[in-house]
Amino acid sequence: MAEKWTPDSWRSKPILQVPDYPDQEALTDVEKRLSTYPPLVFAGEARALKRQLADVAAGKAFLLQGGDCAESFAEHHADHIRDFFRAFLQMAVVLTFAGAQPVVKVGRIAGQFAKPRSSGTETKDGVELPSYRGDIINDIAFTPESRIPDPNRMAMAYRQSAASLNLLRAFAQGGFANLDQVHKWMLGFISDSPQGHRYKVLADRITEALAFMRACGVDSTSVPQFRSTDFFTSHEALLLGYEEAFTRVDSTTGDWYATSGHMLWIGDRTRQPDHAHIEYFRGIKNPIGLKCGPSLTPDGLLELIDKLNPENEAGRLTLICRFGADKVFDHLPQLIRAVEREGRTVVWSCDPMHGNTVTAGGYKTRPFERILKEVESFFAVHRAEGTHAGGVHVEMTGRNVTECTGGAHALTADQLGDRYHTHCDPRLNADQALELAFLIAENLKRERDERQPEAVAAYG
Repeated sequence: MAEKWTPDSWRSKPILQVPDYPDQEALTDVEKRLSTYPPLVFAGEARALKRQLADVAAGKAFLLQGGDCAESFAEHHADHIRDFFRAFLQMAVVLTFAGAQPVVKVGRIAGQFAKPRSSGTETKDGVELPSYRGDIINDIAFTPESRIPDPNRMAMAYRQSAASLNLLRAFAQGGFANLDQVHKWMLGFISDSPQGHRYKVLADRITEALAFMRACGVDSTSVPQFRSTDFFTSHEALLLGYEEAFTRVDSTTGDWYATSGHMLWIGDRTRQPDHAHIEYFRGIKNPIGLKCGPSLTPDGLLELIDKLNPENEAGRLTLICRFGADKVFDHLPQLIRAVEREGRTVVWSCDPMHGNTVTAGGYKTRPFERILKEVESFFAVHRAEGTHAGGVHVEMTGRNVTECTGGAHALTADQLGDRYHTHCDPRLNADQALELAFLIAENLKRERDERQPEAVAAYG
């Protein structure tokens, strides 16, 4: 019999990756105040995402999850949100066209503030200070005062998340996502790149198809999916006091939902089966993700699945695999075989970012060729195992940053300092993200062609 779950039952468990707040009374006061704030998302929205993820698990859709490594207070700007959304829509339409199936759109945004760290401290010029853990906890400035965890930052994160969600909902439902705008999603700095030209060719084909359908009497007034899109938010639920404050009972079902985001995930550093993060996640009804790194064994994965999805609910659990480009074939096949053998229903997603971080030119970076290799290997393993490569999880931005080396423009280590703006981990810029989307599209088309050989022979 499972132990009784409550939103605060995690507090009786061991916990890692949490800040040491010097003023516990102030922390309690902020958490109590947050518990009275309106929810950021609603249970019905989370259930809608779960239904769409059930289609991904069944091989009928593809998950695109991406966004900032760590949102910041200083760079919260409407133009940045707009440019991210434009780049995300470009990726999604490339994948939809190639795979001929829906793309489930989930952003790492409106809540992605806390970051796990490999060390509790960092040292510069002989000075050791507590690590920066994300703007929801402390400040990136390297001073003793800035690195003190401040609970009031949770309220600031809530306000920024609410503002970001408001704008994203307007973009998704207010006409910006209309397929008639497909050419206008192009960001200026990629319009003359190889990926920009490839995208223009695809956009021209979509525009021609829309013109044909309008001639047949089918347009955005009769098909609302042409003029709007579903867009969901997600983040790593690292700061459990914040999450508890936004864990609410759904009035229609009586179930508990996290209302800080539609989908939350557990990081590779906090997935210990008897610890606080697993305890919290087992009780919420949202769709959830679990990061799966090289140290996760098949038996360990099955134990976690038993705790997190005991009813084997489709769309409930997404396994986000992050091994490193050279380790996919060593780890992924045995995990897939264990899950298939036990008849567990999951979404398989690839995080090609976190296992491929290196240092070059004094900067933390990720070589684009390693990112592509991990994605290619992920698809290759699923083809060999006869399972569905269900999604991709990337850190990306709509800005013209220089944080990951390589790509069509062959960004070198010497160029990283030109526009290196990330608060934590290196992100794909919009051009590199679009290049990755075209690579994934080729794999989706191959999967589609293998699934429907007769249709392909008839229609090409």
